[in-house]
Amino acid sequence: MTRRKIKIKKIDNIAARQVTFSKRRKGLFKKAEELAVLCDAEVALIVFSGTGKLFDFASSRMKHILQKYVSHSSNIHNYPRPLQFLQQENSLQVRLNKEISDKTRELRQISGEDLEGLSLEELEELEQKLEVGLNRVSETKDDQLRNEIATLQYKGAELMEENNRLKQQVANDRQNGRNVGDMDRMILEEGQTSDQSITNNSTTQQPPLQAANCSDTLLKLGLPFH
Repeated sequence: MTRRKIKIKKIDNIAARQVTFSKRRKGLFKKAEELAVLCDAEVALIVFSGTGKLFDFASSRMKHILQKYVSHSSNIHNYPRPLQFLQQENSLQVRLNKEISDKTRELRQISGEDLEGLSLEELEELEQKLEVGLNRVSETKDDQLRNEIATLQYKGAELMEENNRLKQQVANDRQNGRNVGDMDRMILEEGQTSDQSITNNSTTQQPPLQAANCSDTLLKLGLPFH
């Protein structure tokens, strides 16, 4: 069941009017308190009933809120009126549009466009601006080239140092390889010398054995032994 819409007008019945005032006042104060808590706002309400009785509500101190209101009301005439504020906004917009147009035309002139309407002095001024800009570009380019050259020189020095280190390492490896070969040859030659000495000794000792065998044979045959 929907609520019946009440027509907003003065209630003629005094008792009914007083009851409605009491109910609506409590609801109003409740909403004011909720507004102050939810939105962290300073709220102050002052209500006089039909009989002249005062009812008030303040989220903080009533005196502080009233002083703040009075201070704000005294300075309200210093605020610009809506029409004046709109005029200021329009003036600012016009000025910004003019600056944008001037900068756009200046950029086109720097690019070599829209030069027909310029005087000799304006052309000389534009030429000076271009020379200054060109000098800055050249200085920036030179700085970058110097930095790149310094970087390449540093990398080249590192590569040379690494190359020298590798050459030294290769030389050391080759020297160590020759030493090992010399030692192997010495060992091999010593081994061959030992074998030859053993062979020679065995060859030298063989004739006595042959002589001994010959003497035994002569004795067995009964021949004289010399």
